[in-house]
Amino acid sequence: MELDRSALVDQLDRTLTALADPTRRRIVARLARGEATVSELVECFELTQPTISSHLKTLERSGLISRSRVAQTRPCRLEPECLHALGAWLGELRSIYEDNYARLDEVLDKLKREQPKR
Repeated sequence: MELDRSALVDQLDRTLTALADPTRRRIVARLARGEATVSELVECFELTQPTISSHLKTLERSGLISRSRVAQTRPCRLEPECLHALGAWLGELRSIYEDNYARLDEVLDKLKREQPKR
């Protein structure tokens, strides 16, 4: 079942809000290479466990990551669907501005051709 436009906009808002923070972007980049436990992320970023946990909660609420429980650990993994939606949205914007530049190029070429030669 396809999400309605409103749900897509809401998801995009949550994704962009979560990625607005540089530490969370670095966590996402780290998780793109593979799962990591909270302890591994604490070591990797040299931040306190509560600080990392706070960032992870934000990322989890946005849908960018998921966490599971394995014995006493909480492995985190990237959920790429949100990034795919973000990429699709950015692709739409890119297509729009590329079309705008192409039209501008056509106008400029037309003006050059119509300009009297000296």
